[in-house]
Amino acid sequence: MTRYGLIGKPLSHSFSQRYFNDKFKREGLRDHRYDLFELDDIAQLPQLFDDAPDLRGLNVTVPFKQSVIPYLHEVDALSAAVGAVNTIRIVDGRLTGHNTDVEGFRRTLLPMLHGAKPRALVLGSGGASRAVAYVLKESGIKFRVVSRERSRGDMTYDLLEPIVVDVCRLIINTTPLGMHPETKALPPLPYDAIGSHHTLIDLVYNPAQTAFLREGSLRGAATANGLHMLHAQADASWSLWNS
Repeated sequence: MTRYGLIGKPLSHSFSQRYFNDKFKREGLRDHRYDLFELDDIAQLPQLFDDAPDLRGLNVTVPFKQSVIPYLHEVDALSAAVGAVNTIRIVDGRLTGHNTDVEGFRRTLLPMLHGAKPRALVLGSGGASRAVAYVLKESGIKFRVVSRERSRGDMTYDLLEPIVVDVCRLIINTTPLGMHPETKALPPLPYDAIGSHHTLIDLVYNPAQTAFLREGSLRGAATANGLHMLHAQADASWSLWNS
């Protein structure tokens, strides 16, 4: 049996297991499987490898995209530049970290901008935020990271006055706020400052329309959830595992 899987917490919202197992079924890979491994702490990772020696690759989701790095033998250049890992390739017991979130977000963002470079707000300062920031930098888009703690971002939510939101026409939610099952949660923004000139992207994909995206849609903003990014980064992970 060749096994792959996802580590993180919580994982009840994840579509990754269904996505990969459907893929294995379509491609006739009967000896392949993809499992969910919900860890209370990243320190449990070595025990996971002891319990599942047939693992050949892992995806990594919140909250472990940064804390997993010390447990790896190496990371590729992109992961080092981003400062976060969402894919682990396992060859002969050696763990190499990669970041396919960058490619996934790039494929989501660029078709929505049509060549424009609006000022942006990145909500959240975790591992996914780092991948988003990397793509914005390479695209020449000026942005600010908004975090609950000033030490982790450029500004805190209480500083988000309506004029700031009005000027920043691209807003990306990288936090888990609004993710199943807490679907009523949303980032604390002055939503009345959002209009038809805005583009809102939420990396959450379950539910398909988060409360954050619904508020934007009601005000005429263009919106996109994280499902396309999930598929793109998953396909990139599969290519890495089989390279």
